[in-house]
Amino acid sequence: MTVTPLLSLQNATVRRPTGLVLQHLDWSLRAGENWAVLGATGSGKSSLLDALSGRIPVADGQYRHPVGPLREAVEQVANDYQFDRKVASSAQFYQQRFNADAAEEAPTVWEVLQNQIKPTGTIDAQSVTLPPPAYPEAWLAEVAEWVHITHLMNRRLTSLSNGETRRTLLARSLLRRPKILLLDNPFGGLDVASRERLHGILNRIAAEGTTLVLATTPREIPDCITHVAELADGQINWQGPKADRPALSESAPETLTDPALLPRWLNTSASAFEYAIRMRNVTVNYGEKTVLEDINWQVRRGDKWAVLGPNGSGKSTLLSLITADNPQGYRNDYELFDRKRGSGESIWDIKRNIGFVSPELHLYFPREQSVWKVVASGLFDTAGLFRKTTPEQTEQIDFMLDLLRIQHLRDKRLSQLSTGEQRWVLLARALVKNPPLLVLDEPCQNLDPAHIIRFRDLVDELCQSSDRTLLYVSHYAEEIPRCVTQVLRLDAGKGSIEAFD
Repeated sequence: MTVTPLLSLQNATVRRPTGLVLQHLDWSLRAGENWAVLGATGSGKSSLLDALSGRIPVADGQYRHPVGPLREAVEQVANDYQFDRKVASSAQFYQQRFNADAAEEAPTVWEVLQNQIKPTGTIDAQSVTLPPPAYPEAWLAEVAEWVHITHLMNRRLTSLSNGETRRTLLARSLLRRPKILLLDNPFGGLDVASRERLHGILNRIAAEGTTLVLATTPREIPDCITHVAELADGQINWQGPKADRPALSESAPETLTDPALLPRWLNTSASAFEYAIRMRNVTVNYGEKTVLEDINWQVRRGDKWAVLGPNGSGKSTLLSLITADNPQGYRNDYELFDRKRGSGESIWDIKRNIGFVSPELHLYFPREQSVWKVVASGLFDTAGLFRKTTPEQTEQIDFMLDLLRIQHLRDKRLSQLSTGEQRWVLLARALVKNPPLLVLDEPCQNLDPAHIIRFRDLVDELCQSSDRTLLYVSHYAEEIPRCVTQVLRLDAGKGSIEAFD
């Protein structure tokens, strides 16, 4: 007896406005199956999920979904706040999570899940007419318990850690009772405990009868997954039961930088300082919540540090003090580049010494500028290019594109690139001014395993100089560059220092 698939693609082609992204796809999802979609950065994983959810159309071939109307049957879990313009407007500023006053304008988890979001800037709450809550409280309570967010209902969305945000967005999708749930890289940016918890949640969801299709990496395939599809260059090059998936051969990673150009970059900027960071009893509070408590930490010029700790331990807040994005820096006793914070220096005096990459910067960075302009904006520490570059600056930008071998992307808009390619461009933006301090906050998030190896090796190359200072944040020990020798470990806002082994 022939079993009708829940979803099927037959010789399907998918196009975005920027061009062809998937072609010649033949794939079926049957009852009882849960799929993992694997593939290198830019292979089309996210585009496949977008096509299955109806976000982008199948241009040629057939897409059949006999399970019912697509909007009711298939739900794609949002990756960030951009799923709703009202939520996005409340969380649109990159520095917002570091401003207690601004954070109070953000909606609570309960308001987001129940569609009770007031327009940004509302002064008189009584002047806004909201629809009834979207779901019965009993159903909301049940789903919240499933994904461990019951205690978060009254928290502001912008105060959540990465793991808490992921679970909140998952709850938002589960409340709709979908038959098929699509997840795009759900484990990215989560600490070990959060990843283990999410594995358990997904296994439970699958056991309850919801079918899962998730784009992920080979190291994060939940036990409930039964089948695997591997993409390469917009096509499926292997698919079948998980148990039959062939082992991938290990190959030497492709050389990422141009060896002839690297020595020029290794000459660090001439900024002279002995200590990049000296903190004395640094504490940050938001209301009654202590985010950092009595941090004492010194980073000499040329030191290579890993900053480790679980989601919500205070890492992002610590980095915001270093990058001059946190107004509580002025009430604390610490120095950046041998200058006491609040002694008359501008934030631009600080930022010009720092090259910075983070998931938050990526989330809020304007997507419509060209790659060349995005990289150029790193010279001015702005979110986009708003001035004309000099001939010397133009040459510096082209040098960085050549060094990272991304010159072929220079005229594309950031929005035209895959998530991993966007991260690569933002790395080039951080490096373009050749800063003495690199602050890399989960820089490998959403990169495939091959690119992670290449990135780790690249950082080791870039940090050959004894003057280059590095702060590296990651939840995966294997991602940390070999040049790292010391660790600042945060837990519940408190810090401890140890050697990196």
